[in-house]
Amino acid sequence: MSQSNFCTFHVGQLYLGVEVLQVQEVLKAQQMTPVPLSDDTVRGLMNLRGQIVTAFDLRRRLGLGDRTDGIPAMNVVVRTPEGPVSLLVDEIGDVLELDSNNFEPVPETLQGMPRELIRGAYKLDGQLLMVLDTTKALGTAA
Repeated sequence: MSQSNFCTFHVGQLYLGVEVLQVQEVLKAQQMTPVPLSDDTVRGLMNLRGQIVTAFDLRRRLGLGDRTDGIPAMNVVVRTPEGPVSLLVDEIGDVLELDSNNFEPVPETLQGMPRELIRGAYKLDGQLLMVLDTTKALGTAA
């Protein structure tokens, strides 16, 4: 039985996760410098201890629209071959250890942009944890 650990977070009504090994760190809201003429999913650049990190708005990437409650987004900084990138999420969850044998294909009920960015799902008590494909999520918006 193989186990996988996931850093979980909420974006709108979606409960998402990425493998812990991909996550560099989780941070509260950071000051952003806007990037003129960038894709609308790019919220800006942030300085992470001297390293410039691009912040992507997962709400926009998933086609969910901007938050209206005024609560600042949290940062899930993930490692990519090009360097760290921040995913802006609504709320940070827990780290979950899940049995890889329980991993299932993307549910048929999930439609639209979110479906294209999800690798699969785990059924948990009362909710579904969808595993985000960070490579696709960080690709340019279609």
